[in-house]
Amino acid sequence: MNQPIKVSNHPFRFLLYLEWILLVVSASAVLIPSHFQRFNNQSTELTIFSLLVFGLMGLRLPTKNKFIKVVYTIIEVILIIFISFYNTKPSGRFFPFLYLVLVTRSCFIFQIQGRLFVTTLSLILFIFSISQRKPPRPSIQLSPAIQERLLFYNFVVALLFGLALVFVLMLMNTILSERESREKLAIANQKLRQYALQIENQATLEERNRIAREIHDSLGHSLTALNLQLETALKLWQSNPEKAQTFLARAKELGSKALQDVRQSVSAMRSHPLQEQSLEQGIANLAESMQRTTGISPILKINLSHPISSEMTTPIYRIIQESFTNICKYAEATEVKLELRTTDTDLYLVVEDNGKGFDLGQNTTGFGQQSMRDRTLALGGKFNINSTPGSGCKIRVEIPLPRYSQ
Repeated sequence: MNQPIKVSNHPFRFLLYLEWILLVVSASAVLIPSHFQRFNNQSTELTIFSLLVFGLMGLRLPTKNKFIKVVYTIIEVILIIFISFYNTKPSGRFFPFLYLVLVTRSCFIFQIQGRLFVTTLSLILFIFSISQRKPPRPSIQLSPAIQERLLFYNFVVALLFGLALVFVLMLMNTILSERESREKLAIANQKLRQYALQIENQATLEERNRIAREIHDSLGHSLTALNLQLETALKLWQSNPEKAQTFLARAKELGSKALQDVRQSVSAMRSHPLQEQSLEQGIANLAESMQRTTGISPILKINLSHPISSEMTTPIYRIIQESFTNICKYAEATEVKLELRTTDTDLYLVVEDNGKGFDLGQNTTGFGQQSMRDRTLALGGKFNINSTPGSGCKIRVEIPLPRYSQ
């Protein structure tokens, strides 16, 4: 805590109220006249003034500058010494509450070493103040038995007061430690929320960039080819209508493909692609979509012997969707196989096609590889892709299952 502790920002306001109550009790003890000796107005005024100064000092506790904290504590000790030893006469009063207040304040000001020092000093001063007290009538000689009882009484009082100081010290240490832990936990939670928001924003940005690249590569290419087909058809419309009609038919196919690419991009932007469906149903829908697009019916082999957490289903669905999309666009395959299975500890996914393949050395970031790799690594898994020109492509994904999902 860098700012001084005041009434407005006191972490435990009830302790401040309790401190004032103890000071009021101490002041009341001064105002109650003693029958052993005539009441001394000057002594009472000085004691009340010292208690007032001691109480006002509790309204602002230093917590930053070490020198100021030491000077502050020394002034408090001087005031307590004055109040306690000024009243060690026969009619004097005990002021044990001041030491409790001193220890409580030291817990807000110092670390554990300083707290222990102030607690020990308070106990020593209290024992010394008891030893300085004299019987009300010095002329009366006390028997050895009474003196022994009085000594034992003082010993018991000092022991009980020492235990009280230790209890206050331990209680304050516990309260402050718990408060510090809560503050650290709150800060950690705040940082975690910020990190989560940053990761979410980064993931959203990467997904948008990926979709933008997909639109540029697929839709842009289709529209460019469509424009060329239409221009050629216009040029041949008068001289060769039959050939122009062929170019128009090709333009229609390109327009349909561009529309399909747009629908796929919009589908990829949905936050919940499964839409309350199970992963098996989502994969079946992807296979059906591939069959409508390419005429290929993927061979599916799914064996989920262990449940998959909701945090894993969407990334796995996206990986399968990305691999199917790449096969439809580029692979020119006639057969596609998908195997998805779980063991006691891991999930395995294999997507294989017999298409034209590609050179991994020349396509390190294409075909959605980076997106699938990032999703796999985010789940703590391993991503591997094997392909050579003319021999198809095989994607392997291995993801460990969280303990709570097993």
